[in-house]
Amino acid sequence: MPPSLVKAGLMVLAAAAGFALAFSVLREEPADTPDPAALVEQIREVARLETLQVRLYKRVSFAPEPGPAATVWGDVVNWVKQSVAAKAGRALVFADVSLGLDLSKLTAEQMRVKGSRIELALPPLRAQVSLRPEDTEIIDSNLDSAQTAKLFELAKTAFEREVEADAALQSKARASAERQLRALLLTVGFKEVVFVPWPLSARAG
Repeated sequence: MPPSLVKAGLMVLAAAAGFALAFSVLREEPADTPDPAALVEQIREVARLETLQVRLYKRVSFAPEPGPAATVWGDVVNWVKQSVAAKAGRALVFADVSLGLDLSKLTAEQMRVKGSRIELALPPLRAQVSLRPEDTEIIDSNLDSAQTAKLFELAKTAFEREVEADAALQSKARASAERQLRALLLTVGFKEVVFVPWPLSARAG
């Protein structure tokens, strides 16, 4: 056999062997995959660090409105109408909001591993609101301490509803969490990371 054909044949065999090796590597399970419970803790820690932090404020007028307030702040406005004598007053309420995954719901049952592929169902987002009474301004009003506390309680609920209904904030928080969790899972050895609808236990197969 001419040397050129022998050389060509060896090159073909080498290429085939390289392809087979690469294929086997791609199919193998991730090396040193963490215990599911340990992996959940790693995921929780990354998700906790990726919680979106925002500061919001809302101006609340105590003056009666011409019609019902069909917004998340409707309860605040309606309570003011019924309870506050100084209807011309107003308040500027500030809050710090954390928007992140509800980690209390994240368990190993929400992961499905198939070789080097992992499917992960992320729990819903949850908003946590901390009011900033030191920054809140109540102007031209005769609210007593009990009424002020009630105003803060209603404002906190309204902030939570507002954030949970904000599609842009929700999308930003989830995208940030998914980006960092994908990086974590690739680091521990998985080659394909797929986020699937919550909850995973409700899916067939």
